[in-house]
Amino acid sequence: MRTRIIGARVIDPSSGLDQVADLYLEAGTLVGLGQAPAGFVAEQQIDAQGLVAAPGLVDLNVALREPGFSRKGSIASETLAAAAGGVTSLCCPPLTRPVLDTPAVAEMILDRARAAGHAKVYPIGALSKGLAGEQLAELVALRDAGCVAFGNGLASFANNRTLSRALEYAATFDLTVIFHCQDADLAEGGLAHEGATASFLGLPGIPQAAETVALSRDLLLVEQSGVRAHFSQLTTARGVQLIAEAQARGLPVTADVALYQLILTDEALIDFSSLYHVQPPLRSRADRDALRAAVKSGVIQAIASHHQPHELDAKLAPFGATEPGISSVELLLPLALGLVQDGLLDLPTLLARLSAGPAQALRLAAGRLAIGGAADLVLFDPQASTLAGETWHSKGTNCPFIGHCLPGAVRYTLVDGHISYRG
Repeated sequence: MRTRIIGARVIDPSSGLDQVADLYLEAGTLVGLGQAPAGFVAEQQIDAQGLVAAPGLVDLNVALREPGFSRKGSIASETLAAAAGGVTSLCCPPLTRPVLDTPAVAEMILDRARAAGHAKVYPIGALSKGLAGEQLAELVALRDAGCVAFGNGLASFANNRTLSRALEYAATFDLTVIFHCQDADLAEGGLAHEGATASFLGLPGIPQAAETVALSRDLLLVEQSGVRAHFSQLTTARGVQLIAEAQARGLPVTADVALYQLILTDEALIDFSSLYHVQPPLRSRADRDALRAAVKSGVIQAIASHHQPHELDAKLAPFGATEPGISSVELLLPLALGLVQDGLLDLPTLLARLSAGPAQALRLAAGRLAIGGAADLVLFDPQASTLAGETWHSKGTNCPFIGHCLPGAVRYTLVDGHISYRG
């Protein structure tokens, strides 16, 4: 269908474009910007005056829960939630049942995502079989089945030698490895950031060293192997410093942060609300400020939701017995716009961290508006507001932001030129 989007403020961080213009879409691609192609006759028009048109957001970590955890979410429900948050492309982690360590699981996820049609899904394959950290998964077969990167989540490898061999193998085939850095021994039994809040509440702590010890080891192994590495879900100021130093030395490393880590601190746990139980934990105010500064500078080039939907019962037990995670992908853009409202980032920089930055980190064909490229975009009203939870598409309601009035509102999300969400 030929579509004309009229009068939007078009922001494309990858090219530096920021101007009011019309957009022209045909056959799933962007065919014109500012001026209609010869002979173009629109079959559909979208009045976007007062709206911002930007590349569809790219979220590097959205747990779809399918297969295996249908009580928590499904590919259909969570990709719709993502579209409601302005996301057109997302990566799903390998923690499914069965684990995403075979081509059959990857193909099933991709088939169901295409059938749902709400967003493009890029699977992250397991680095080790069953995420057990003992034997290497079929990385090349998984790549050929559509996996764009490989990781083991927070699950540790049996030993450093096995991990080193895995990285060397990945480097041989120019595969990207995703690290979630938390030393299992230092974090064992911990529930909150090791600090004053945890001590006051009597919660066992997870020290900052749980991240930095694992991160230091992983950076050394990355340097030795030459593998392309992405460090996901950083939480500490010292961790940010280590990444910045590695980048300055020329190591091929990128990083992301969970959006909620840019908003919340461990002080949110003061009432023992399980909605704030996450792993790795919410850190100190100083850590949050360092993460914000790293996002602004580009040391951290991607902001992700790290969406983990849960059924109601998963959050009803006492704090320590609840399952960690926050359901937040459908609030990704409004929550992120709060960083602009608070003067922490300008709008083009924020959109870069939500689109071009994550796409470049994992080499995805997404996150930009280019003539001849896919017509994946979000139209949002920066002057409107979103009442979080007024409508809710995710199966998981484990979100501490429900009931909050957030800046901005997603009006349209388009995937390959088709409207996948209308607000």
